[in-house]
Amino acid sequence: MRVLFWGTPEFAVPPLRALLGEGFDVVGVVTQPDKAVGRSRSTLEAPPVKSAALEENIQVLQPERPRGDDFIDQIRALEPEISVVVAYGHILSTQVIELPAHGTINIHASLLPALRGAAPIQAAIREGREETGVTIMRMVKALDAGPSILQVRTPIPADETYGELQLRLAEMGALALIEALALIELGQAAEVAQDESRATYAPKVDRTMTRVDWTAGSGTVARVIRAYDPKPGAYAVAASGDVKLYGARTANAMSGEPGTVLSIDRRGMIVACGDGAVQIAHVHPSGKKRIAPEEWARGRGIGVGERLS
Repeated sequence: MRVLFWGTPEFAVPPLRALLGEGFDVVGVVTQPDKAVGRSRSTLEAPPVKSAALEENIQVLQPERPRGDDFIDQIRALEPEISVVVAYGHILSTQVIELPAHGTINIHASLLPALRGAAPIQAAIREGREETGVTIMRMVKALDAGPSILQVRTPIPADETYGELQLRLAEMGALALIEALALIELGQAAEVAQDESRATYAPKVDRTMTRVDWTAGSGTVARVIRAYDPKPGAYAVAASGDVKLYGARTANAMSGEPGTVLSIDRRGMIVACGDGAVQIAHVHPSGKKRIAPEEWARGRGIGVGERLS
């Protein structure tokens, strides 16, 4: 089966043909344009999926927007039999979705219809869900609303970070994709419509979502920090400026005003919450590197009794 692969710039992939296995030929990759990086924004950085494709002599398309007659003609020339989308970042037109003979399928990192949208992994951790997974679904024009072809489930450990869960789900998604493609090729894929009454949404992460509210309970605060670890990083404001926080877990400690630093030692920094406290393993003060709280305290960035807001 001839596969057209659509991938986000952040989606790191193994060799594409090895990912899909025998019987599937990746005829092209669609990804976003190279990103300007550096202080002068004069250096262009290619998405990882582009680099992987070029190493295998796979054609790469990088439209600013995936639409227009010229772009449609480019896709049609590749003669894909199915498109596979992995968090591409743009809504596709019906024409693009329906162009391959077998249509377009999408890999989504949640158990749909729960957590539709741009940030389902972060939302699953932040909301304290005990379980999540991957859904392979048929893509339709509406956001993450197509029928499910295959779902795989996994529990979320209490101390798992966004980065750790993202890696696990990527591995699960690759295996689920292979199985779903095989079912489609054999004509054995059973598509199940989503229950719209159970749909929830996980919007794109913005800065306001990543600021820690110390008046919340310790469990909530710890989940917020883990939901954005390692990026973009949940943050608080100290007297010395913004600081990102990592490696959070609830802690048994004496009470204090929310945001008050109760102790700092080699194990981390304990901060009071509205109910209980959290222990922070690492911090990243603005303009500095990521360090242990003890090192930050030695540099006079924070001290016991001071408050984060």
